[in-house]
Amino acid sequence: MLKEFSFGYGDQEVTIALPEERILNVVEGKAVKALVDVEAAVAAALNNPIGTPPLKEVVQQGDKIMIIASDITRKWVRHDLFLPTLLNELNKSGVPDEDISLIVALGAHRHHTPEENVATFGQEVVDRITILQSYAPEADDFVCIGQTSRGKDVCINKHVVNADKVILTGGIVHHLMAGFGGGRKAIMPGVSSYSTIQGNHSLCLHDIVGQGVSLECIAGKLENNPMHADMLEMAELLKPAFLLNAVFTPEGQFASFVAGHWHEAWLQGCKTASDIFGVPVNGKADLVIASAGGFPKDINLYQGSKTIGNAFMAVKPGGVVILLLECRDMMEPPDFSDWFNYESLYDREVALRKAFTVPGFIALKLGTMAKEVPHIVVSLPRNKEFIEKAGMLAAASLEEAVRMAEEKLGKKDYTITIMAHGANTVPVEGV
Repeated sequence: MLKEFSFGYGDQEVTIALPEERILNVVEGKAVKALVDVEAAVAAALNNPIGTPPLKEVVQQGDKIMIIASDITRKWVRHDLFLPTLLNELNKSGVPDEDISLIVALGAHRHHTPEENVATFGQEVVDRITILQSYAPEADDFVCIGQTSRGKDVCINKHVVNADKVILTGGIVHHLMAGFGGGRKAIMPGVSSYSTIQGNHSLCLHDIVGQGVSLECIAGKLENNPMHADMLEMAELLKPAFLLNAVFTPEGQFASFVAGHWHEAWLQGCKTASDIFGVPVNGKADLVIASAGGFPKDINLYQGSKTIGNAFMAVKPGGVVILLLECRDMMEPPDFSDWFNYESLYDREVALRKAFTVPGFIALKLGTMAKEVPHIVVSLPRNKEFIEKAGMLAAASLEEAVRMAEEKLGKKDYTITIMAHGANTVPVEGV
């Protein structure tokens, strides 16, 4: 019996009828209610924290407070909706606005403009407190506070190190290298020096040159993840006083807030994020058909990479992945697409080891995955050349892609996993 499935593709929906008896998994996120009263939820989290006394007992009059907050590339965190409540609670605890600063955790991203500060944090926050920026390449802004057990120097922005109390903020989502975002990521890479970021990120690469990426640094994985473990050691050296992180619904609204100890509270938030976005599956399939969910999640291959990584986690060795990614701006951003100019994965890896960048890592990871199992990309015809350059196969339609997949599989009784919202759903085995 045939069953119809629908996938977002650019601004359209693409449908296909598939034999129902061969469907192994339909991977969809959970329906989650969004918070109605954000201000009340934030205040409740601050006053009922995990692993620490309430915020009002952690800070005191006379403390110089430094809040670390994400930059505009994480605008979806919506700091503007919860930072005013944090400031108000600090005021109630005896800390006036003039003793509070916010530092933008740029990592190696460019500086914010004043307008971007307003867009990211809101006019009220910009008007009330001092805003600083931590830009990794400005070496004079950083002081070294120690070294991790892996021999990585820990150099942190001096304004953060010199503060009496440091509060971490941010959002918790799956992260393709660190397992989960949020928490300690505010410190590393957020307010770390360029050399510290490079040292930590190099742990995402295999110990042996030529072997590509580490198999331990993947979405949803914290145990035995060397990048994450190194970041924890860096955060422990700084000893942040408090954390406030948001967890989101599949639609990008607030699902909950966690507050308290920088590690314990964050771990609870990771569990909630995993419950929402981690989808239990009945094993891996021969064929995975995945869509990012349409525009803008499939505007280019860089944005589509989350879907590709999640789909790869659902496919058997020797299987095939089909991806519906329109990619109307295929060559954007150049600091990602230019990595595919290297003749081989080895050349790409060697260049990345010399100067690590996240776009470069994603380019290497995509190439590595495509080498392991065939990736067939349904995309605009004009993207065919670049798709092939990236080590994948191009198809003009989903039907053509299925025919190509059947040829690769060499059998008709293959199992199928459907991932219609692949950018936001992480398949989890054995749950």
